[in-house]
Amino acid sequence: MVYEFKFPDVGEGIEEGELVEWLVKEGEVIKEHQPIAKIETDKAVVDIPSPKSGRILKLNFKAGDTVKVGQVLAVIGGEKEQLETKQEKKEERKTTSVVGNLEESDEEFVVKKESKQTKQEKKILATPAVRKLAKELNVDISTIEGSGDDGRIMEDDIRKASNGDVPVEINEKNEIKVTKKYDLYGYVERIPLKGIRKTIAVNMSRANNEIAHVTSMDDADITELNELKEKEKKNAEEKGIKLTFLPFIIKAVVAGLKAYPIINSTLEDEEIIIKKYYNIGVAVETEYGLVVPVVKGVDQKSILDLAKEIFDLAEKAKSRKIDLGDLKGGTFTITNYGSIGGSYGTPIINYPEAAILGIGRAKDMAVVVDSKMVIRKILPLSLTFDHRILDGAVAGRFLNEIKKHLEDPSLMLIED
Repeated sequence: MVYEFKFPDVGEGIEEGELVEWLVKEGEVIKEHQPIAKIETDKAVVDIPSPKSGRILKLNFKAGDTVKVGQVLAVIGGEKEQLETKQEKKEERKTTSVVGNLEESDEEFVVKKESKQTKQEKKILATPAVRKLAKELNVDISTIEGSGDDGRIMEDDIRKASNGDVPVEINEKNEIKVTKKYDLYGYVERIPLKGIRKTIAVNMSRANNEIAHVTSMDDADITELNELKEKEKKNAEEKGIKLTFLPFIIKAVVAGLKAYPIINSTLEDEEIIIKKYYNIGVAVETEYGLVVPVVKGVDQKSILDLAKEIFDLAEKAKSRKIDLGDLKGGTFTITNYGSIGGSYGTPIINYPEAAILGIGRAKDMAVVVDSKMVIRKILPLSLTFDHRILDGAVAGRFLNEIKKHLEDPSLMLIED
């Protein structure tokens, strides 16, 4: 029997994804659980496995298309089964166009064009939707070279033929929308808002609209912490671990969350839900946009364990091979914009969490210690919190707790 495989919900809240590539071809025999496509969801690229064995009869989308949950990705049949087209089910329909008589079916049709000297026949492969688009745009489809498989004419071919290189779109009301590549002052480039970037835009807008953001800033003297890090650096390298300030900062944050549990919470309806576990999200820059892997149970892990896990998750995020489970469950987020540059910021809270800590670039500065001017290594901190959940006094004390642990690293347990 023919089975329509619909795009499943691959994660909580996922509504759509972008087809990155097909891993199979039409006519190919596949096994159950065999990956057939790569689809980019809101945060990662996932392999979509087949729910059954059989033959791929039809692939309904092409790379770059947006697929909504519930839409039919592919049609799967028995290994000996072939997809029966509508052309085989009903008689051909005849219509008239500017090029002569058209013998039309749903999968392909033949254009017969007569001249004074010869009769020419051209086999044209196109779907009904493409033929309809050509008629709406007054395009002579017989003059177009298709860019699809076996010369099949695609919608983009029709649009390009209609208006040069100016994209043309047909909306749900069948109205033509022409998107120009220039404005009043010159040429412009248009980049579709989709994939990870679209998700970031939605989440940031939602957080900005629903959360009362307030940012508090301070400095931590991490001179002693820097000395400790440099001392432990060689030991870490021998174990294949790159040691940075981040694992120490995570430990300091956990100490603060334990001292002020209200910050490790979310606001849902009319309840503040305080989490009794500590999962810290770490913002990672990728070429596709910002991704926030979550390190689970950080209070149960050593500095070196955290350093290794942070590095591994960041590499997976950058290569788009991270598991969706690694992007969920966060209770607090850290964003380290100082690795690129800058001292202070006003980071937007990772919805629905209650706060986010921004880390600036650590630098040597002249400060006064015991009435003497000395050079110390200073780390800028920016804490954005949800003023609906907590007040500035609590946020200030939380930030002081983080500073205390960063400035006195003996408070943090270091395990080999």
